[in-house]
Amino acid sequence: MPDKNRSPRSPGLLSRIKSIFGLNIGTMLFGVLLLYMIFSAILYLTSDKVESYQVISGPLSRNETYTGLAVREESVYKADTDGYITYYAKEGNKINANGVIYGIGSTMPSDNEAELTTEEILNIRNDMMSFSKSFNSSKFNNTYSFKYNLEGNILQYAGSSQSGVTTLGGQKITKTDRDGIVLYSMDGYEDKTVSTLTAADFDQNAYHETDLKNDGSIQTGDPVYTLITDERWSLLIPLSSKQEAKLADRTAVRVKFLKDDMTQSGDFSIVEIEGQKYGKIDFNKGLIRYAADRFLEIELVTNTVTGLKIPLSSIVTKEAYKIPDKYLTTDPKTQKTGLMIEGSDKNGNSTSSFVPVDIYARTEDEEAMKAAQKEAQEKMAAKNSDEGAEAAEVVSVPTQYLYFVDKKGFQEGDVAVCPEDQSRFVIKDIGVLEGVYCTNQGYAVFRHIELLDQNEEYAIVSKNTVYGLSRYDHIVRNADKVSEQEILY
Repeated sequence: MPDKNRSPRSPGLLSRIKSIFGLNIGTMLFGVLLLYMIFSAILYLTSDKVESYQVISGPLSRNETYTGLAVREESVYKADTDGYITYYAKEGNKINANGVIYGIGSTMPSDNEAELTTEEILNIRNDMMSFSKSFNSSKFNNTYSFKYNLEGNILQYAGSSQSGVTTLGGQKITKTDRDGIVLYSMDGYEDKTVSTLTAADFDQNAYHETDLKNDGSIQTGDPVYTLITDERWSLLIPLSSKQEAKLADRTAVRVKFLKDDMTQSGDFSIVEIEGQKYGKIDFNKGLIRYAADRFLEIELVTNTVTGLKIPLSSIVTKEAYKIPDKYLTTDPKTQKTGLMIEGSDKNGNSTSSFVPVDIYARTEDEEAMKAAQKEAQEKMAAKNSDEGAEAAEVVSVPTQYLYFVDKKGFQEGDVAVCPEDQSRFVIKDIGVLEGVYCTNQGYAVFRHIELLDQNEEYAIVSKNTVYGLSRYDHIVRNADKVSEQEILY
């Protein structure tokens, strides 16, 4: 009989774990997955991070912008009689000598409305549409310039629409004695030259322009218009010591005018005004576009080297074997490029086997081309000598290339066989290439680069390098943390 006083058997440890966690195959898999995730997270947090960089196109750095002061040959003309004025020359346009500028009469101009032609109305509408599209609220003062320019157009249209001398009847007509560009404004800079400028003249906050347009009467001696009489003009820009050093050796510079994004070149020199250095840019054209502007926002186009922009930290070096192009061949089965490497079978018989290669770069084989040219020249000279002809001119030969291939799969001293003439080439010459690790396919692939320019942080490389980079490629930014062919993601 069982002992009634004996206590029940205590459950084992495994039974108690089962009762707590419900241990089964699902729980075990979840535990393993959890441990893997924790381990992966620890590895990720403690490992060096590989940064990616997308290759972009452009100059090494942005061109610097400046505010330039325009200096030109111009004069203010004044009225020589009292009366009511009518303007006939369009502001901002060139006018020939003996051209009519304005007329002054003893009475107000007739209030009779002159009809404009369809073409004149269309021109006015086009001017208004162009101004509306290019309007910039930060330069609201341009609105007044446009207003006066539009008024001048309408006045001239109205005057020219009337026929014969009656258009100017009763008025004393004033004509210009020189060719030039007409402005109906003045700012006090008309008599200034580069040699008479002061540092205060560059203060835009103190700048003031006076509108000379008048709808009523005018007095003798009142300024009426300004005439710019020379197409040659200068633009002066203040320079810091750093900018002065950067531009010191330049005699010419290309300028982009931010007002209309037009560019043109000018002669460059550095002048001193009251102890401050200024860049002086001399132009001989383009003045009519900026005749109404005393201060101009410009960009000096000094960074002319363009290409693909990459960080210096991405650049690595790699050794590669140099192989003449005649020894490269294509496997008809796999369509891969490689070399026929000479070897021997177990019986000592000569054999050749195809070994695929990774090509990193290509360059012209100048030595091979010189040798081929010399040989062809000698043959041509011998032929001409036999025929009694004159000496041959320089003979051109086809371009020959050297290919830089991965050292992997070869050893120094291996012999490559040319499939065409069975000539042999001993693999031994090594070249050093600069490149980056491209990550487009998820692992680090070496790509050759050709440096064009660089600064402390970035480099510009050619975008036309064979087997090189392309715009929008992704490369490793911190190349020292990566090995070639390493899987990154």
